[in-house]
Amino acid sequence: MAKRPRDPNQLAKLVVDISTGEIEDRISKDKKRSRPKRGHAGGLKGGVSRAKALSQDQRRKIAVKAAQARWKTETDD
Repeated sequence: MAKRPRDPNQLAKLVVDISTGEIEDRISKDKKRSRPKRGHAGGLKGGVSRAKALSQDQRRKIAVKAAQARWKTETDD
């Protein structure tokens, strides 16, 4: 797979050629096809599963620690 040119003038020419249809944008299409699906696959159920596994006291301690970290100022050190 060929890389896009680093030179701004050559890159601009490539963008114009792609937008006018003179050449086909194969680089982007190849990347889209080869990219694995990830992200939301396990992320959507992770927090729910973890919350079910923790007791109410454990969840409270985690929430208190997160709130303290979030609202901590630089003078609180």
